[in-house]
Amino acid sequence: MDRSYVMKLSCRNRPGIVAGVSDFLFRHGYNILESRQFDDTSGGSFFMRVVFNAVEGADPGDLHDDFAEVARKFGMTWSLRPRDQNRRVMILVSRFDHCLVDLLYRRRIGELAMDITGVVANHPLDTYAHVDLQGIPFHYLPTTKEAKREQEGKILQLIGATDTELVVLARYMQILSEEMAAELATRCINIHHSFLPGFKGAKPYHQAHERGVKLIGATAHYVTAALDEGPIIEQDVERISHADSPEDLVRKGRDIERRVLARAVRYHLEDRVILNGAKTVVFAD
Repeated sequence: MDRSYVMKLSCRNRPGIVAGVSDFLFRHGYNILESRQFDDTSGGSFFMRVVFNAVEGADPGDLHDDFAEVARKFGMTWSLRPRDQNRRVMILVSRFDHCLVDLLYRRRIGELAMDITGVVANHPLDTYAHVDLQGIPFHYLPTTKEAKREQEGKILQLIGATDTELVVLARYMQILSEEMAAELATRCINIHHSFLPGFKGAKPYHQAHERGVKLIGATAHYVTAALDEGPIIEQDVERISHADSPEDLVRKGRDIERRVLARAVRYHLEDRVILNGAKTVVFAD
């Protein structure tokens, strides 16, 4: 009876939402462990994340159906799941493997609560011969401009066959088609090696060097059909100087990319991210 759950929700703001959620949990025998909320006064929306566990007399089997009545009353978009239920994640990668290696490490030490359903690459396995894939299925799916639709179809088949819930583009240097981006909406995270909205597209570090910027960054965002325009989940920056070459920026950027992507993935896995139109509300820890 000590199993804990996490609920996240959003709806139009109105009086009584917090009281309604709290009263429901109390009446059904649950104890609130954490509660965070945000009122977007500019857009009129309300967002909430609640972590709770069952106490004596609670019946978790009816929890989802019972709360549906409260959700209908307030017009909520919501989700509910046990905190110890790992999400099923597929990682897509190209030649640069630093983000892949970092995610595998964090998963191995228990920092990222996920079951990896596969690693998909558009480069052959020997490209990653030095990487410990920990027995995770590896799929080499090369792509060309002419065969892009076929290759994406195979990826989507793998996602469906493995019940994958989240796709992570860990420096996967292929632009997803509009059809695939739509299919993976809200369940695909990309790491872009610049501080968006600046320096979109290819070779952003070289673009940054040409502009003489003093800060470089990385951005993790949900994938949409518009290139590098999806709702931003996490960002970070690092100071550079006039003496840094484009290669120095690439080297320093790798560290930023790894930590930004790892945080974004963890926030998603822990139900800390709620979409707010073209933006996100992130209840970071």
